[in-house]
Amino acid sequence: MSDLAQRDYQPGAKGTLDGVRVLDLSRLFAGNVLTQILGDFGAEVIKVEPPEGDTLRAWKTEGIETHWKIYARNKKSLCLSMRDPRAVDLIRKLVPSCQVFVESFRPGVLETMGLSPEALHKLNPGLTIIRISGWGQDGPYAQRPGFGTVIEGFSGFASMNGFGDREPVLPPMYLADGVAGLYGASAAMIGLREVEVNGGRGQVIDLPLLDPLFAILSPQVANYRLTGKVKPRTGSRSTNSAPRNAYRCSDGLYVGLSGSIQRMTERLFRAIGRPDLVDDPRFRTNADRLRHADELDAIIGAFIGARTQAETVAFFEAAEVTIGPIYDASQIVKDPHVVARELVADYPDPEMGRLPMHHIVPRLGGTPGTIRTPAPRLGEHNRDLLAEIGVAGDAFDALVRDGVVCG
Repeated sequence: MSDLAQRDYQPGAKGTLDGVRVLDLSRLFAGNVLTQILGDFGAEVIKVEPPEGDTLRAWKTEGIETHWKIYARNKKSLCLSMRDPRAVDLIRKLVPSCQVFVESFRPGVLETMGLSPEALHKLNPGLTIIRISGWGQDGPYAQRPGFGTVIEGFSGFASMNGFGDREPVLPPMYLADGVAGLYGASAAMIGLREVEVNGGRGQVIDLPLLDPLFAILSPQVANYRLTGKVKPRTGSRSTNSAPRNAYRCSDGLYVGLSGSIQRMTERLFRAIGRPDLVDDPRFRTNADRLRHADELDAIIGAFIGARTQAETVAFFEAAEVTIGPIYDASQIVKDPHVVARELVADYPDPEMGRLPMHHIVPRLGGTPGTIRTPAPRLGEHNRDLLAEIGVAGDAFDALVRDGVVCG
């Protein structure tokens, strides 16, 4: 892969959220996505890590912490042994300077540590507290382990994903965590806005992995109530419109094609030299096409199967038919649109020299986010952060010797 252009790398820049301090005690993916978004737009994110580091650091490729490097950019690392009451006391001293507090312990653990929401709000009445868990802070399953895999199955996602004659398919990425992280960043901003306009009153945000993922899965429950039927797994087909599928090209690559409106489908039929299909009773309407999807896919698939991916995309784009290549990572970085938009860009990295990452999302025209610092080393900011609360010199050294401060 050739070097990518740099984008949005501005050490020392200030963002829209400059002045917002976030204390992040979460682990794994959802919390890191949430606070990465806030950090990208200028918030000071203090990542509190255990002696072994955030679990995300252990997800390595060729010995490199690629997950951590991407989702811990623009953050500071404070490494504490939270099993020691002295570490908890340090957290209490940091809380008054923060606006957002993020945690992902099992419900009740924060309370046993002496950091209940009530205790935190006594220290800082305006604090927005975001509690990430698998199932929520209450309910019969609150104490169950809640990793994304379990939630992706429970939510109904896996039952919808895959082919009807095969097992349900779990996503190959951290879907439940990622969606929760996105919802959590929005929730944080709503909480901050409430503090801003309503006299500085903080609140607790209950953010399970289950609720956000379930919320984006379309009206499955409403459809079930109407029909009494559960939506079947249809692979890459849609139960709402046809044609819609992934089609194999002559070079073994694939394209995704959709004719979700009548005019688009008619345009497709004419483009492949089959105007007769417009009035064919099997394909005249969307409902007809759904009933005869196998026959329709055979016709379209034969046309596409005689052409390469590039030829297929060029042909249908010229005919103004909705189509696109199905890419893997090696292809997407070479696409001219991705290059022009700098969807992926290189950023300085102490180990790799240059680290390709997604750029700031979303793109704000007036106050864009920036990438100011690479992901921190474990405990990189211990000394500076604790000096702010009066822990310096011999006091700091003693905590290091005792293993309270580490990294």
